[in-house]
Parts: sequence; structure tokens; C-alpha cells
Amino acid sequence: MDDQLDRAFAALSDPVRRAMVARLSRGPATVNELAEPFEISLQAVSKHISVLESAGLVWRTREAQRRPVHLDAAALERLTSWIDRYRLEAEQQYRRLDALLAAPPASSPEQSKRTKEKES
Repeated sequence: MDDQLDRAFAALSDPVRRAMVARLSRGPATVNELAEPFEISLQAVSKHISVLESAGLVWRTREAQRRPVHLDAAALERLTSWIDRYRLEAEQQYRRLDALLAAPPASSPEQSKRTKEKES
């Protein structure tokens, strides 16, 4: 599982591949359709798709002459779940810190003694 996460996050570290994933979130696309917004060769686009495919983020089908690329939503869900686990832990720590900072300061025995002396 860790190796698969590593490959997926490494694949998503590239802005072109992230843009491809964003495009595929709207539905399947061909290599030509994925290449449209970029000024890179079709060979480079195919290489990016291969990286996404080996990371388990996309898969291809054959429809006559077309070979559309599909986003694997379950793979993205696994990444999101992994991130959420640590996000929730961090949020709990921040809530505890917020509560601690919002609480009135506890007086030390020395401060209590000075307060009593001033009252006398």
C-alpha cells in the first residue's frame, strides 16, 4: 500500500499530470483531448498517461479506434482517505491548543499570595 501511495503522490507531483487528472474527473478523454491544453508532443502526453497508469490513477479501454483514458476514482479516494486521517489528527491538536489558549490563566501559589497581600 505504501509503495502505491508513493507512486500516486509522485505521479501527482507534476503539474501536467495534475491537470490531466482534473480533466479526467469530468469524464474519459483520448490522448489528443488530453494534449489540447498543453504545448507538448503527443509522445510526452502518452508518457504522462503511462506514469498515471503505473501509479494506478488511470486506466484505458478500447472503443473501436479510440483508446480513452479513464480516471480511477477509487484510487483517488484512497489518497483522500490517507490525507484525511492526518488532517483530522492535526485538527484535533489545533482544537486542544485553541482550548488551552482560550482558558483563563491558572494562578500560581506565589501569585495567589501576592493577590491576598494586596487585598489586606
